[in-house]
Amino acid sequence: MSPVVYTPLYAEWLALRDKLTTPVIRTGRSRGKPTHGPTLVAGVAGALVDGIAPGDVIVASEIRHAGKVVQSFAADLVAGELRRLGLTVHVGPVVTADHVVDSAGERAELAATGAIGVDTESGLLVGDDGQTVVVRVVVDTPGEPLRRVGMPVRGARGLAQLRRTAPAIDAWARAVGERRLLLATPRSFCAGVERAIETVERALERFGAPVYVRRQIVHNRHVVSELEGRGAVFVEELDAVPEGSLVVLAAHGVAPAVRRQADERHLRVIDATCPLVAKVHHEVRRYAARDTTVVLIGHPDHEEVIGTVGEAPDHVIVVANPAEADTVQLPDPARVGYAMQTTLAVEEAAETAAVLRRRFPTLTGPKRDDICYATSNRQAGVRQIAAQSDLVIVLGSQNSSNSKRLAEVAEAAGTRAVLVDDASELELDLIAGAERIGITAGASAPPELVDHLIRCLSGLGPVSVTENGTLTEDVRFALPKEVSQP
Repeated sequence: MSPVVYTPLYAEWLALRDKLTTPVIRTGRSRGKPTHGPTLVAGVAGALVDGIAPGDVIVASEIRHAGKVVQSFAADLVAGELRRLGLTVHVGPVVTADHVVDSAGERAELAATGAIGVDTESGLLVGDDGQTVVVRVVVDTPGEPLRRVGMPVRGARGLAQLRRTAPAIDAWARAVGERRLLLATPRSFCAGVERAIETVERALERFGAPVYVRRQIVHNRHVVSELEGRGAVFVEELDAVPEGSLVVLAAHGVAPAVRRQADERHLRVIDATCPLVAKVHHEVRRYAARDTTVVLIGHPDHEEVIGTVGEAPDHVIVVANPAEADTVQLPDPARVGYAMQTTLAVEEAAETAAVLRRRFPTLTGPKRDDICYATSNRQAGVRQIAAQSDLVIVLGSQNSSNSKRLAEVAEAAGTRAVLVDDASELELDLIAGAERIGITAGASAPPELVDHLIRCLSGLGPVSVTENGTLTEDVRFALPKEVSQP
């Protein structure tokens, strides 16, 4: 499977021919023929909408020509690569016209269809398999049309910008290939995350916007962005919430001091703390009531741990790993218990607990370790696909503990792993040469991100998709009474 780059105009071909290692073919317009397989069309184009400047790059999400619409599945992958080069990139539909479009009226007419760019060649070159990518540098816009003073300068600058796209085009070419995709089961949302998100959604429906949320409701920027669009307002601390307003507490739990502050500010509180996190809070309170020191296994800067420590700060000592457990000093080694952050790596947490048991024979703990079922299940799933993969892609935000642990579990199994928020963050050179790619998603990552990643990878060549594992999760947590009662 050999990728090909097409440049319709001679000037475009000149701009790229000595910058690419990938073959570059000048097609002209009249000689263009629809193609199949991984193809990239590179050149210049016009913008149809405001907000796109000369020198910006348009990557077509779809190409429209003569009533036909062809999707470009790898658009977000290539757009991400271009952005990492420092280019300003816009992703959206591109129209191929049978003549040069320069009048304000015609631009507006095309823009009304949702298109953001126009050229005269791409639609003649694309196949219908979704494996064509169109990269166009803007040289004219609604405010700076072709027939205006300065066009020669803009054209020269546009071609210079086109040369800057070359490393991304070569990265696309190296990433082209046929692949087998292995999907971990289970993956994506867990019951606690679903409960927290639905709590905010129900609050917006019942009480109207704005609904304030302390910190991120779950650690995923896509979830936060979607809820913001519906009227949720995310704040770091409660002093940013107007007195008397409605506030939702995030799934990670909070210290009692936060609840006291809410009372002082007369806030209406809806608690979306995950019930499994609330269980750990209860354990810590129970130990503290017995004047027992609690060794909390977890990451000290994580919101869940901060909230748990706040239940009994004079009784809790945080250890992050076996090495810290081996050196921790306690005020009374005979009166000690332990609890865990719910999103830890299962094996390391078990090793840490084992060190504590060896050092403190009277150590007491929960009947079952506090790591939640979803964390354990997802780690088991990623361990299974890692053994069969050249690369594991974990979808999740960088501040998501459970997502980071999935990448660490894959790497511990001897497989390269990468944690990305979505397909646009995936560096193409990471997947170059990877014929078997494992895919999973953290418990706070929306499932549609997995579907989108598969679609993007299919734009680089044929893919086969296999579900690995048969474990299903049927856990469901009741919503807070404030949003569940009629």
